[in-house]
Amino acid sequence: MTTVESYNKAFEANALHGSPAGVVNSTSAVDPDAASATGPAPATSGAPDLAVGEGIRELETRSVHWYSYLQTWDFWVVVLVGQVLSLCITATNTFTTFLDTNGCVIPAFQTLFNYILLAIIYVPLTFYFKGWRYVVKTILLRDGWKYFILSFLDVEGNYFTVLAYNYTNILSAQLLNFWSIVCVVIISFFLLRVRYRPFQILGILIACGGMGILLASDHITGSNGGPGVDKLKGDLFGLLGASLYGMSNVFEEWFVSRKPYYEVLACLGFFGACINGVQAAIFDRTSIQQANWTGSVIGYLIGYTLSLFIFYTLAPLILRMGSAAFFDISLLTANFWGVIIGIHVFGYTIYYLYPIAFVLILIGLVVYFLSGSLLGDAKKPWLGANQEDGVAGFGTAKLKALNAAKKAHAIEQEAAEARAETAERAD
Repeated sequence: MTTVESYNKAFEANALHGSPAGVVNSTSAVDPDAASATGPAPATSGAPDLAVGEGIRELETRSVHWYSYLQTWDFWVVVLVGQVLSLCITATNTFTTFLDTNGCVIPAFQTLFNYILLAIIYVPLTFYFKGWRYVVKTILLRDGWKYFILSFLDVEGNYFTVLAYNYTNILSAQLLNFWSIVCVVIISFFLLRVRYRPFQILGILIACGGMGILLASDHITGSNGGPGVDKLKGDLFGLLGASLYGMSNVFEEWFVSRKPYYEVLACLGFFGACINGVQAAIFDRTSIQQANWTGSVIGYLIGYTLSLFIFYTLAPLILRMGSAAFFDISLLTANFWGVIIGIHVFGYTIYYLYPIAFVLILIGLVVYFLSGSLLGDAKKPWLGANQEDGVAGFGTAKLKALNAAKKAHAIEQEAAEARAETAERAD
């Protein structure tokens, strides 16, 4: 067992017996998102894994109804975070529109600052909690190529989606975004062994139906029509971007379920900045030189960067508590929020089908979690029956199981003490 594995086992043992989260001893750094970061735990992992298994069994054997998960805080948190992410996407689209109207078309360059900000904040956190030996040996030398692939998929997904909007009309581009959900479901089914329940499939279909009504209303009002500059090229770019988005979302869910969130975001920022920087230097160099860098343009760029940074920071939470599929269908409401912004900022008029579509999407999100366990999608099948290969971080099934086992242990201890006290009085 390595030093890092010993540290993680100590964290889980402390979580079980009531010590502060992440505190191993008085001289250890406090890791708020301690993880089994070195891969699968040994077969003889001891009390912590047994406690996780006990907690999972306790949660799954409770008497639950078909609506039980809807009564938990987890459900409302994951729905709320999903809507915050939709608002962030709407904000980035709005700021991009402002940049375009000011003659500043820099699809790769404008995203570069988000990756730089992620690296500036999360790389020091990773060094602080894990140390330079872990960063060099584990992150760079062992897992660096995996993080590079994740970052490449993310950067190119952003880039080709923006290109699609430049060549085809918005209606076609939004229809192609559905393909990302299809990719997530297919990849999760075959590679991550996710088995979707009937209510989950029904929820996805209802949410997609709501998005279809949004697109139909856009077509009726003529707000998303238009021939496009080169629809075939734009549709191909959109299809490629949606595919890359789907793969990156599944890959990120796999990472944040096994690693500390700050490590994933640090690597996404570092490698993303390198990849995006090279791409911007190649493809956006002329646009950067010709752009009119006024105070307003710089302000829009700052707003875009901050909105995207919040999006990337919150995304691991919904990927842990939910899934990549739920993540993607949550973002379907972004089009509705975009219309609300358009009414107040760009003078759009709302069509009566928009509220109906928004409610349908929310109903789809609710239906997705019907007849599920109290753990929802937080329990990942690829992490093992007792989530032994996963992280014991915030929002994960492993931490919930540890807390449940700790609570059950405390109740049993109180009951034993009460019995002992009763026996003493009887004597």
